Formats: sequence, C-alpha cells, structure tokens
Amino acid sequence: MERKLHLGTAYHCNRILRHVEEDMIDIVNHHMNTVVHMFTHNDMERHRSVLKDIISMSESLGLDVWLDNWGIDGGPGDKCHFTAYHPEAKMVFKDGTSVPLKPCYRHPAFREFTREWVDAVQDAGGKTLFWDEPHLTASPEHGPACFCPICRQAFEERFGHNMSEGSEDEYKQFGNETIADYFRFATDYAHSKGLKNTGCIMFSPKVGSDESLTDTLMALPNFDSVGCDPYWVSSKNPSITAEEVYDYVYKKTSGNLSMCNKYGKEHNVWLQGYHFTKGREEEMVIAANAIFDAGARTILSWSFRGGESNDYRAENCDMIWELQGDIMSELRRRYFCETLDSIRKSGNYHDYS
Repeated sequence: MERKLHLGTAYHCNRILRHVEEDMIDIVNHHMNTVVHMFTHNDMERHRSVLKDIISMSESLGLDVWLDNWGIDGGPGDKCHFTAYHPEAKMVFKDGTSVPLKPCYRHPAFREFTREWVDAVQDAGGKTLFWDEPHLTASPEHGPACFCPICRQAFEERFGHNMSEGSEDEYKQFGNETIADYFRFATDYAHSKGLKNTGCIMFSPKVGSDESLTDTLMALPNFDSVGCDPYWVSSKNPSITAEEVYDYVYKKTSGNLSMCNKYGKEHNVWLQGYHFTKGREEEMVIAANAIFDAGARTILSWSFRGGESNDYRAENCDMIWELQGDIMSELRRRYFCETLDSIRKSGNYHDYS
C-alpha cells in the first residue's frame, strides 16, 4: 500500500476566525499538511457556521481537515453534554451507579444523536471524521462494560445467562463488542454520507483498551484508517530513559501498522506533544523518529503549541512548538530522500542525457 506523507496536529484553541487563520498559517509554516479540528456538542449548537468557515479556510491554505468527535460521548474531551439531555441513556455500572458523563453506546437516543453529529459535520463541509479513542468507562471492579437494561438484555442474548452472573472475561469481551457494534453503526452511517472514517485506539488498562479492541475495530469494513497514540509522558511516569522511549513508541507503532497491513487499512500514529516538564522536551524527537522508523507515514501531534490551551499543556510550550516544527521538517526531509532513493533504484525514469 502506497504511503504518502501526512504530517499534522490537533487544534482546539478558539473559534475567532482571524486568530484561527493565523494559527493555520503557523501550522503550515511548521511543515504540516493536516489539521484535526474539534467538532463538539457545543459547536453543533453554537458554532456550525463558524466551523464551516474554519474548515473552508483551513482547506484553502492547503491543509487536509479531520473533524474530531471531541467530548460528544464523554471521552475523549472528558465532558458529555448529551447525557444532560438524555439521562436515561447514561452508561451504568454493575452496582447500578450511572456514569454521569458517558452514554451507553447501545442506547437508541445516543445513536440518533450520533447521526445528528455526522450530519452536522457534513453540513459544515467536513470530509474526514476522526473517532477519537473509542472506549467505555471502566469500573474498578468489573472493567469496561455497561449494565443498563439494554446491555443486560444484549448480554443475555449473547452469552445465554444473566449479566450479573458473568465472568470478567465475558464483561471485557462484551465491552469490546459493544464498542465495535456502535462504531460499525457510526462508520457505516458516515460512509453512506460519503465521509471517510479515521480513528485511533488508546492503550490503557484504565479503560480496558488493548490490542484485542484494535483487532475488533480493524475488521469493521468502513473504518478506513485505524491508528494509535503511544504516549509515554504522564504524572505516573516521571522518569524514563531515551532508550525506553524509543523502544515503547517503536513497538506500539509497529504493532499498529502490522494490524493495518493485515486488514488493508490506512494508519495514523500520534506523537505526544503535551504534558512535558522542562528538560524532557527532547524525548519528543526520539519518539518521532521511532514512529517514522517503524514505518508510519501519517504522523500527527497532540497538540497545537504543546497543548497550550489546555491544563495538560507542556511547561515550555514555545520550545515544544519549535521542536515540533523541526521534527516535521526532518521527517519531511527523510521522506523525500527515501522517495528519491526508491525512484533511483527502480530505474523507472527516462534518461534525458
């Protein structure tokens, strides 16, 4: 499968057009050709025409535009407005506790809202959807599974016994199947509207996501590109060597690309560009080269200017952003050298001497 170079970043900073335009030009000047804009529930209700202008303006500057389902189902983005409108559609833990900001992926009301979101993105001129980190909120006791009445019935039909009597392995399998069933519905609907579906999987035991979920989502016919975000910097991981950064990121990227090749999918791999404390910034350079060395050619950073507009921003956003520009420039140089070398070796060119 031919792999063109796509370099980009996620953007969720503001909705003031003159400032957005300045930032899009800044992204282009940092050697990127792709931007991932957030399209939130709030955007649906307050910024539809503004998002239409932002998408059009970004494309006019030569950027490919992806639209992120940020916050529409409680994660990523942490908050979900939908459950305030439809409290009956909340995800439920085994003990009966509802999850305030996470809807049940099987609930009809949430699926209808998903259709509305896809329609809103298309009406704004979107062409590529980015389904960001599909997962269910996991309870400490029972993992990522919803125990609402709809899910209890589906579980009993699937496994032949009451859900309260299920095993941990069954809960995990059912949780993955719930995610897959929702995204089969969502990607099929988007595909029917002529939209492309991309997404990435977050590897985290906290939400029960692992390679088995990647395998399940890869098999969906209209999930066109499935990626991963092998982030390594967190408050729980204050010390890590350069060798460990390279090895971790390389292995996760290689695994994702192997699955993409198996299912004939495109890929996307995310470079961590936020949450850095001072002195750790250079690890981003190591990780970027690990991603490229593993074979990824769609590489995006989370996020614009080191996450400057978020609480998880890097301590030195200016340095991170300049490093991101240097990284993207170097990856572009490596790609062009690789392409030129391949052309020379193939001999498929005319000798005009």
